[in-house]
Amino acid sequence: MAAEARSMRHVRLVGVEVKDDAGYRLYRAGMIPILHAHGGDFGYDFVVSAVLKSETEAPMNRVFTMHFPDESAGDRFFADPAYLAVRARFFTPSVGAVTTISSFDEPSPR
Repeated sequence: MAAEARSMRHVRLVGVEVKDDAGYRLYRAGMIPILHAHGGDFGYDFVVSAVLKSETEAPMNRVFTMHFPDESAGDRFFADPAYLAVRARFFTPSVGAVTTISSFDEPSPR
């Protein structure tokens, strides 16, 4: 019996410096419905207590993955005017540095 083909998804691994937890929670609450509308979601989400090694000087205390059906869906999400409004209102004042650690395609979990 032939193996079943698995669909692919696009993943972004990101680190941020959250400076205002309450503002960041408001950002997440506002952006998640928009993220879901573009077929995206969070895969992993970590609060980081210490960064032992980094290729950038940007501080990070939160690391997460976001995944989308494909790279263009992610690009549409980040360009969506509704997302940009939520980002300007909540993300910009509550987050310092942002580092895109990696971006890649992988098989979707079953």
